[in-house]
Amino acid sequence: MTTQAGTLSLPQARRIAIAAIGLGSTRPTARGDRRHARRVLDHIGLIQIDSVNVLARAQEMPLWARVGDHDRTVLPRMAADGELFEYWGHEASLIRVTDEPLFRWRMQRARDGIDTWPALRRLAREQPAFVAAIRERLHADGPLTAADVRDGPASTEPWWGWEPSKIALEFLLWSGEVSATRGPTFERRYDVRERILPDSILHQPDPSVEDAQRELLRRAARSHGVAWARDLADYYRIKITEARPRLAELVEEGELLPVRIDGFAETAYLSRDAPSGRRTTAARRATLLSPFDPLVWERRRTERLFDFRYRIEIYTPAAKRVHGYYVLPFLHGDRLSARVDLKADRKASCLLVPGAFLEPHADPADTAAALAAELRALAAWLGLDSIRIGRRGDLAAPLRHAVGRDAAPRSLA
Repeated sequence: MTTQAGTLSLPQARRIAIAAIGLGSTRPTARGDRRHARRVLDHIGLIQIDSVNVLARAQEMPLWARVGDHDRTVLPRMAADGELFEYWGHEASLIRVTDEPLFRWRMQRARDGIDTWPALRRLAREQPAFVAAIRERLHADGPLTAADVRDGPASTEPWWGWEPSKIALEFLLWSGEVSATRGPTFERRYDVRERILPDSILHQPDPSVEDAQRELLRRAARSHGVAWARDLADYYRIKITEARPRLAELVEEGELLPVRIDGFAETAYLSRDAPSGRRTTAARRATLLSPFDPLVWERRRTERLFDFRYRIEIYTPAAKRVHGYYVLPFLHGDRLSARVDLKADRKASCLLVPGAFLEPHADPADTAAALAAELRALAAWLGLDSIRIGRRGDLAAPLRHAVGRDAAPRSLA
């Protein structure tokens, strides 16, 4: 028999979510290192990878948001040392090697031709000998990049411009037969799992699908603090139809408590390990979040908790963009108070701010002052010497004033 834990106000729910995801306390004063990265992973579980490098690599920004200044080589070194591996956890993600068994059900489904991209399934089904040849090449000569194995039958339909050898490598990665690290120019370097994962992990028995999914959902709830069912399922990309019975089991076990959040009829779930949201945050936390930060992964949850409609406009034609090409939400206290279009001009050693936009609830002067401090710290971490503020957005002028004389408006087209 399960019981309802009660009702949370929206501010309480926000504070729980912020603290659970590792954003509820001030950044450490010491420069971040591997220990700090491990603490971040304790909160968020995995780090999404993306090739976008307009500001910094996507996987660097969750550490920036929580740790601030840190050694930018820490995650690549953790991967190179066998502490992290790359797999499809949320999207392409860096995951602790100790968590690899929890994803074997997904790997097996890929081998069975289930729940993978159609092009991967098609190649594996229609050209198994070619896939086997790529596999043997990796065993013999790995690690290899896609360029190292660029051969094979002609592609009958382009898929992201990928050649058949690249599709074969991605199938082997998804099916868990190979893993990957990243080279200096961000290219994947594929190798057989026996050379990437330690024996202690390789020899662990496979959890059942139900046990693995239940554990992943428990971790998603711990990272979220409080969330609705679809938010929890989305965290590790579990189908909602499979997630619901596992969530019910976690409720029965006392791991999750059903709650209501003011203003929403749908039942949410509060992690047993969630921090309290009934007290105000200890610090007026201010940080920029990347589009790939887990606090804003699930856009519907972001709208519900923060009244903040957020979309990535990278693939939107320039004339149709509302806020800009690479726009980061600004977390200030327990609200998302602004959004800022950012770009690192490395040649000019300048942090470009083409646009800055205030949310309706936020105070312009207070937000601008906090955001200016964040931009200065961000520019210093990226090794950029100046900040240039453009004219777009209602926060641009207050921000320019707060940043100071280095923020003279210029054309940023």
